[in-house]
Amino acid sequence: MKKTIFIFFFSFFFQISAQAQEKISLKIDNQTLEESINLIETNSQFKFFYITSWIDNSIRITENFIDTDVKIILSKLFDNTDLNYFIFEETKIILTKNSKIHSSLYVESTVTKDTVTELYIEKTKPIYTTNNDSNTTNSVIKIGKESTTGYRNEYRLSGYVTNKTTKTPIPNLVLLIKDKNIFTSTNDKGYYSFRIPFGYNEIETILLGYEKSTTRVIMYNNGTLDFSINENSQSLDEVVIEANVKQNVKAVISGVNQIKIEEVKVVPQVLGERDLLKIATTLPGVVSAGEGSDGVNVRGGKTDQNLFLLDKSVLYNPTHFLGLFSAINPFTTKDFNVYKGNVPAEFGGRISSVFDISTKKSSVEEFSGEASLSPVTSNVALNIPIVKEKSGLIVGVRSTYSNWLLKLVKDEKLKNSSAFFFDAIAKYNHIINKNNSITASGYYSTDSYSIASDSTNTYNNKILSADWNHRFNDKSYGNLSISNSSYNFTIDFEGNANKNFKLDYKIDEVNVKLKMNYDYSAKHKFDYGIATKLYNVNPGTINPKGNESIITSFNVQKERALESAAFVSDEFSINKKLSFNFGARYNVYAALGKSKQRIYKADSPINDASVIRIDEYKANEVYKTYQGLSLRFSTRYSINEELSIKASLHNSYQFIHRLTNNTLATPTDTWKLSDANIEPQKAIQASLGIYKNIDGDLFEISLESYYKQYENIINYKVGASLLLNEFIETEVLQGPGKSYGVEFLLRKNKGDLNGWLSYSYSRSFLKLDSNFPTERVNGGKDFPTNYDKPHNLNLILNYKLTKRFSLSSNFTFQSGRPITYPSGKYSQGGNNFILYSDVNKYRVPNYYRLDIGFNAEGNHKLNKIGHSFWNFSIYNVLGRNNPYSVFFVTENGEIKAYQSSIFSTPIPTITYNFKF
Repeated sequence: MKKTIFIFFFSFFFQISAQAQEKISLKIDNQTLEESINLIETNSQFKFFYITSWIDNSIRITENFIDTDVKIILSKLFDNTDLNYFIFEETKIILTKNSKIHSSLYVESTVTKDTVTELYIEKTKPIYTTNNDSNTTNSVIKIGKESTTGYRNEYRLSGYVTNKTTKTPIPNLVLLIKDKNIFTSTNDKGYYSFRIPFGYNEIETILLGYEKSTTRVIMYNNGTLDFSINENSQSLDEVVIEANVKQNVKAVISGVNQIKIEEVKVVPQVLGERDLLKIATTLPGVVSAGEGSDGVNVRGGKTDQNLFLLDKSVLYNPTHFLGLFSAINPFTTKDFNVYKGNVPAEFGGRISSVFDISTKKSSVEEFSGEASLSPVTSNVALNIPIVKEKSGLIVGVRSTYSNWLLKLVKDEKLKNSSAFFFDAIAKYNHIINKNNSITASGYYSTDSYSIASDSTNTYNNKILSADWNHRFNDKSYGNLSISNSSYNFTIDFEGNANKNFKLDYKIDEVNVKLKMNYDYSAKHKFDYGIATKLYNVNPGTINPKGNESIITSFNVQKERALESAAFVSDEFSINKKLSFNFGARYNVYAALGKSKQRIYKADSPINDASVIRIDEYKANEVYKTYQGLSLRFSTRYSINEELSIKASLHNSYQFIHRLTNNTLATPTDTWKLSDANIEPQKAIQASLGIYKNIDGDLFEISLESYYKQYENIINYKVGASLLLNEFIETEVLQGPGKSYGVEFLLRKNKGDLNGWLSYSYSRSFLKLDSNFPTERVNGGKDFPTNYDKPHNLNLILNYKLTKRFSLSSNFTFQSGRPITYPSGKYSQGGNNFILYSDVNKYRVPNYYRLDIGFNAEGNHKLNKIGHSFWNFSIYNVLGRNNPYSVFFVTENGEIKAYQSSIFSTPIPTITYNFKF
């Protein structure tokens, strides 16, 4: 077999002899392409000339040719390859890769001479290019196999873009055809697909933080091209939260915010700890429930209506130490996306928002790390290559050592208090080949605190997950994920009255999800899949602690349920101005035994006296089902490249409820599954917004309004007892609600002074009406929810003094939350009683806070061990005594009001960060 290729110079009359018409018989039985070529040479007079490396011997061929023209045989053999052939001097077959040797400038055809000239002269003439750009690939890459028939003006190019160092996919990278106004971007898995013109093109790759490169290609047909891009070693000049280039204007789905992890390190934070969740609350529509709480309210929704996902797994409690710190490690986090408008169809189970958080993939090339040290916390993250260019492991660990601060407090009770938290995360990523990769993640967090009390509270989160990503072809790829999430808390009480006890609570879920992506065409991109999760809930177990305890052991019956869904969405473009995103998600929820369910009289209030029977169900027996279709629709109309209008409408279902009768959420709140007596929450939301970029994307402005209606929102009767209650339905009320508001965002992305201003006006109401007075609240009229905060303003600014030094500030203002005040008192039968106002008629004082910081970067020399960063900040520099709650106490016949605050004085902090 020849191992070289010949270069032939031939004239027109020689090419006439290439019309060999020899017919041969040949049987090919599961042989490689090269074996098939050798078989032709053995059974005929033909000889092949080619380069061996061109032959893909992974292809197996089985064919039976009887007295068949050799051209037909060759076409069959090379049909699914990028090889072309040319028959010369009757018996010599020259193989070429991609390109085709043409026997003449014109061929016999039914088309006109002008058309032939266009197809075969203009499109096959030699291409000469210059290379003046150091970032331009020297060689020209040929895509597809050239054909002499069936030319099209455009062909599809698709592929996969990875980080050259870490081998991990790069999302949101722009691929631009130079001088032709044709572009696309990679999705969250690093895949891209678009149509580009036949012939010569230059593809430019653009993404902040990566080197710009240009690749020269010749498009002969549809094909694939993968890119490996270097990171840009220069540090960023600005510190902002921003979306992709013009993504705020071009994206079809509205109400989405993306937090850039590396770009929030200069925002002043309490006790110097970078807190991604706190940064999220500076965005319009996301409001903190208050200092010392672990919840956020999104567009007037309850804290339990937010779905927190860490690597596709549910994180039930995303905070440490009563909400003072986030449970998300910023050093290991890659993406933090907040969906508060039209949530994609792949997400379900909550009716207000989705916080989609993903962990970085480790470098598979170099060992690196990052660490920080502050007066109360420390954090370290390591990137560890396992197999070069194949696999790596990222590990992050955080802990606090804050007990020494409590020892400095003058209050003797607080001196004996303790507070501790710890979290760890690990993620392993392995590249099998360009079509397959797997990841495995593990997360654990724990909190333990005892604040001036006889009890120690402990709570923790556990997550295990695994993912398999597979690319089927240029248009289709998928992801299979399996995860287990659990959350539990323990109350360990030791008092002086022989009532020592230990109380345990746990919720656990197993989740399986298959998501497929199909790029049908340039105008249609489909996402579809199925998901299911199994809930297991232990609502509470209490046991005596010690031999002398008089506490009796008690267990609340366990709960189980299966929640499943099938989803599909299509993002399609009518033209460059008008695009739509349509999604549908069909939800099925089944409550499972073993269970005892009370049945109450239909014309009576739900209480112990109205029970007519108790139905018992065996293990895994379905005793109640709920189902419904959730539709998601959004549209975007681009007035021009810098201005667009978006609208959306969607409905959703939530089958799990968080139970708390406190004003603010606490780690000892429990979760309740929907059953025969507690119905799922439902919501429908409509939004309309306008988005504008100014001065070449220097400024971004958005104004968006929304309106939401709810069903079956849970509230509680006066004095409700929720913990260790077998019959929760007797303590709760469900009713409709509504919320509406307007959100404004102004962002400056570049320059020495950058940052953002956000403002939202939001109202939230609940209505609890009934024929029975004991189940009617506020006379059956609408009343503000406990989390109704009309005004919320945030101003984040960073001023760059030099390339190494900068000043930063954070100002926050919130309306005080609603509260019910005592309005009078009366005596009856010798007893004194207190009169209260209408529900939530008044408000606690408004909240405002100013934080400032000074940031010092290390020098920017390239040849050094690592890069350092110092942050000096003062939290609550004005010393504002912001109340997070107000409560009333009767003393000597008088009602006195007291307020509680977390930080009523300025809190200075210094934090040292080191990256290597």
